[in-house]
Formats: sequence, structure tokens, C-alpha cells
Amino acid sequence: MAKKDGAGKILVVVESPTKAKTIRKFLGKEYIVESCMGHVRDLPQSAKDIPEKYKKQPWAKLGVDVDHDFDPIYTIPKNKTKVIKTLKDKLEGADQLILATDEDREGESISWHLVEALKPKVPFKRMVFNEITKEAIISALKQTRQIDSNLVKAQEARRILDRLGGYTISPLLWQKVAFGLSAGRVQSVAVRMIVEREHERLRFKKSIYWGVEADNEKDSVKFGSRLVSVDGKRAATGKDFDSETGALLKDRVGEVVQLDGPAAEKVTKAV
Repeated sequence: MAKKDGAGKILVVVESPTKAKTIRKFLGKEYIVESCMGHVRDLPQSAKDIPEKYKKQPWAKLGVDVDHDFDPIYTIPKNKTKVIKTLKDKLEGADQLILATDEDREGESISWHLVEALKPKVPFKRMVFNEITKEAIISALKQTRQIDSNLVKAQEARRILDRLGGYTISPLLWQKVAFGLSAGRVQSVAVRMIVEREHERLRFKKSIYWGVEADNEKDSVKFGSRLVSVDGKRAATGKDFDSETGALLKDRVGEVVQLDGPAAEKVTKAV
């Protein structure tokens, strides 16, 4: 029986056609080296890219299900359908798939998306290298690993934040400044986080509360003690205050005693 094209061979996928062309020179005939030209899946780029089953959802335009753990909706851009088809054809009958995308979180993510899009039925491994020389490539082939899920999640979190915090900034610029302007979306996310944190800082009001502690000794045994209540009411501690506003929690008002300096000194003298 005749073998399918690619049978008994190893498919190596890199990001750029230039890298693929160079690496082909270093490897034997049993290797098929192809490029994916960057990301092969992404959040929907426009309304027409949104899958039909999601189009009526209020979050559809974002491509992120904000109602269910910010689950992203990935699609294959039209300019990558041909790339995926080519890679699937090359993978047909191959014995192994090696994902040789860049060694950073974007590259790790591209490898994961390739697996999700190609759905290989053969073993696949992750290969990384820092220079394109024959020695480096041969060495990398001997030190393959699994896809780093932490790097994939890091890229995914950045992409989702980009979409949630920065995606709507450009349309606002078109309305307020000039059409066609593009906001620095990742930077916009960072600025928003800084602003929100500053608003939290401005809302926070410092509260002061005092406690009373003592070092005791009885029968040569040393032990510490702490004031727990005053006149039948519990003495306030840090857990009784709102971590965001600094104010005494509403349900603790009247239930605890918030001692100030003079009151603590009075208790100390009484004891």
C-alpha cells in the first residue's frame, strides 16, 4: 500500500516563512518545515466574525463571555484559513508535530492555538531556540518539552484585558477627537488600573484604634494578655474596619468599642 504524502515524516511549524526557509537547510528530508505566520486564532475582529450562536449575547461584540469567568471566544481569521488548511494537509500522515514558535508568551500561545486548530492525532512537542544556526536547531530538537500552560494563560489574560479595557477606547476617540485614531490598547488597560487604584486611595480614610497589651508573670511563669472588651463591648481590631474605605464596618457600629489614645491610657491605669 502506498504511503500518504508526509507519512513517516515530522512536521515542524515556525512563525515566519524566513525562519522556515533557513531551518529547512539544516534538517534532513524527513522534516517538513512550514510557517504559520503568527497567530492562527484570535478573538473576533468584527461582528461578522462572531459565531452565530453567540451573536445575540450582550457581550458578543467583545468576544469574551463576561458572565462566565471571562471565557474567550476564539475564531480563525479569514486570512489564516488557507494557512490552517496547508498545515493540516502537511500534517496528514506525519508521525509527529513539532511546534517551534518563538520562546515567549506570544509564541507559547501560538503553539497552543495551533494544537487547538489542527487537532493533531499524532504526538506533538514544543521546541524552542534562541538562534538560527544548525547547531542550535539540532540541539533544540533533542530538548523538546510540553507546552507551558502558565505562559499560555499569561498571554490569554493580557489579550482579554486588552479587549475588555482597551477595545472600546478607539471608538471613543473617533467620537471625541478624530475618526481613524487608534488608542494604545494595552497601555490603556494599564492606565485604567492605575486610575482605579488611585480612586481607591482617595476614597480611603484613615481610622485610628488603640489596643492594650500586657506582659505578665505569675509563679515565675511569663505570659501575655490583651484587652478583649470594655464595659461588655468587644474592643475593635483591624478586622472591624473596611479595607477599602478605612471606616468602621456598618454592622460593627454600636457592637464594638473603638478606643483612642486617651481611652487606652485610661484603661491601662485602671488595670
